[in-house]
Amino acid sequence: MESTSQHLDFNKQPFGDDFIWGVSVASFQIEGGCDADGKGESIWDTFAAKKGKILNGDKPNISCDFYNLYQLDIDLIKQMNIPCFRFSISWTRIFPNGTGEINQAGVDFYNRVIDYCVEQGVEPWVTVYHWDLPQALEIRGGWTNRDIVTWFKAFVTACAENFGDRVKHWMVMNEPGVFTGAGYFLGIHAPGRTGLKNFLPAIHHAVLCMAAGGRILRSLVPDAQVGTTFSCSYIEPHSDKMKDVNAAKRVDALLNRLFIEPILGLGYPFADVPALKGVAKYQLPGDEDEMKFDFDFIGVQNYTREIVKNSFFTPYVGASLVKAEKRGVPLTSMKWEVYPASIYQMIKKFNSYPQIKNIIVTENGAAFPDEVSDGKVEDTRRIAYLQSYLQQVLRAKNEGLKISGYFIWTLTDNFEWAEGYHPRFGLIHINFDTQQRIIKGSGHWYGRFLSGK
Repeated sequence: MESTSQHLDFNKQPFGDDFIWGVSVASFQIEGGCDADGKGESIWDTFAAKKGKILNGDKPNISCDFYNLYQLDIDLIKQMNIPCFRFSISWTRIFPNGTGEINQAGVDFYNRVIDYCVEQGVEPWVTVYHWDLPQALEIRGGWTNRDIVTWFKAFVTACAENFGDRVKHWMVMNEPGVFTGAGYFLGIHAPGRTGLKNFLPAIHHAVLCMAAGGRILRSLVPDAQVGTTFSCSYIEPHSDKMKDVNAAKRVDALLNRLFIEPILGLGYPFADVPALKGVAKYQLPGDEDEMKFDFDFIGVQNYTREIVKNSFFTPYVGASLVKAEKRGVPLTSMKWEVYPASIYQMIKKFNSYPQIKNIIVTENGAAFPDEVSDGKVEDTRRIAYLQSYLQQVLRAKNEGLKISGYFIWTLTDNFEWAEGYHPRFGLIHINFDTQQRIIKGSGHWYGRFLSGK
């Protein structure tokens, strides 16, 4: 991080005039209004209400109160010169019970948000599904029930029909690897299910939904750019011993290849992770074609790298992560390593798939322990993080790799899933007691960077 000073004059100009700049949020993490205007309960409402599931017992019921303060936050986006705003649609605001009758009040809310974005000259980029499955559908099996393909199609159709006249950039799904892995295998995220019996069908049904959602959006909003997003971490072996190299290959297949490859028509990486072969029993005739979709862009979401070693005692994958805090490396509040080259490596990795037309970094950012002093938040470590990662994005672009945009995670400090309100990722500091907003030093820096000055 010592190289920060040499980048102080760094601005957006070297990226070119067509490069896309934005900021990303998720509905459940910012909106609050947990039962406002007919909204139904999501799996995260249910999960967060259970004792011991969320750090410090934090509750998402109000969060940043974006439901009521959306104009204020969009005004701040405009003030920071940010051209594009990526947000998601809460499934339970549109369909409180997951299916059935549309809740017009929920549609009206997102129409107000989209209209205000347009009015302020901020381009809305919409993620259809960002982890908040209706609890009513979870009771019926959630992502383990193949009927979710039908339910999901209805949700995507409602979004396209109600918002497609103004929204021209869509992402079908956010990080399927995380919501299936953490929610249906490890149980540390909603809905808290564990084991392969839940994970394997959830994988396949998420892939089917991603492709089906893409087809619906392209059909109903033909002039739109349709994408989807994937979490990814740069994976390196702990040593050059073959057992560690092979362990890293297995983890890479699980974290970075499991969802993108079937979408591209390459099938699942069964050869590298034999435990995944159980997915095959959930595949029906014709699924191979149903799994594929030619997205206009792929959203890459990278924060860090992982060091992997062989682990005989770890079931299914035979590998374990060497924790960053044990490696003496710079860390964020999430105990993730600050490793700027990771984003370059992941852009390069996704460029190795010739089927991918275009790549956009749809999330990158860092949580640090910010403090308010004299009404200001001087988050120099976040500025250094963003600058160093952006240098690596520029490196990829200068090498001729496909990369055409960059979105920071995130606009405001928010409800960070199982970590509650502890990690602060925002360009804007939130006092969760008063809802006061303070643009941090990083937000002011991003605004200057985007002004080209």
